[in-house]
Amino acid sequence: MAGQTLIPAGDFRTSYAADTTVFPTSTSRNAMIVGIVLICFAPHILNEYSLSLLIQIGIFAIAALGLNIVVGFTGQISIGHAAFFGFGAFTSAYLSNRFAVPVFFAIPLAGVVTAAVGLIFGLPAARLKGLYLAIATLAAQYILLDFFARAEWFTGGSVPASAEPFSIFGYSLRGDRKYFYVVLVYVVVCYLLVTNLMRSRDGRALIAIRDHYLSAEIMGINLTKYRTLSFGLAAFFGTLMGTAFMVLLPESMEWLSVALRDSPIDQALGLKNNIAFLREMAIGVIIIIFLIFEPDGLAHRWRQIKAYWKLYPFSH
Repeated sequence: MAGQTLIPAGDFRTSYAADTTVFPTSTSRNAMIVGIVLICFAPHILNEYSLSLLIQIGIFAIAALGLNIVVGFTGQISIGHAAFFGFGAFTSAYLSNRFAVPVFFAIPLAGVVTAAVGLIFGLPAARLKGLYLAIATLAAQYILLDFFARAEWFTGGSVPASAEPFSIFGYSLRGDRKYFYVVLVYVVVCYLLVTNLMRSRDGRALIAIRDHYLSAEIMGINLTKYRTLSFGLAAFFGTLMGTAFMVLLPESMEWLSVALRDSPIDQALGLKNNIAFLREMAIGVIIIIFLIFEPDGLAHRWRQIKAYWKLYPFSH
């Protein structure tokens, strides 16, 4: 009798519960647990710079998670998600400073408020598609940006509002080494929430709308309701890390600016003081390359690797 393997061959499932499980195998579940445990030692191993990068990655991972609900699961277009990210940051700071709400409770409250704003903008956008939807979401961003500029009582004006340090049960978490664990907890909880959401009736409705909205409507799915709901959920998850909103510039491209300064390429192209913009140009080039050669992203490549080893040695 053959023994139990780490990754079973084929894709054999005998129940609906097995088909909707979060982890397809016990190996993948255990690997995820081990990975989370190992990353908990990062503050004791990495230097300050590397740790700050991990924190920023976690922050923007949650922001991307909210955007993925609209774009990836529902198939809508949203180019105004950053405005909700900022609105959540200002809302959390306003609740914390004006009403003395602890940051631990101000974050979810700000998420509820921002989700309501997302639902308001999602109502008209739910009846649009294509280019018109993109324009509507862009208009939402400019409306919120104008609000930020005019509502100094909310944003703080020229001196942006800032919230108190994150604290829980009277214990303040200051510094990157402590704040790293706050971000890690939010990342794990948010991804578990969204993963389970996609396994629910509402999550399957969002995916059905993405795959074919006419078929979904024929099956009785309310398109307006779920499209609006996706905008509200995206705004909520964008808010959870909006309290730590910051501009992330890829410092990994700094070496390019230093290497080209006063070089023959710099003298030939006359870059001079504009050499700092090479980092942003490099990001644009990388995005274009990914859209051409990896349109489904690195996640698709990872799925292919897992499929290969799952079917090995019969991968053909």
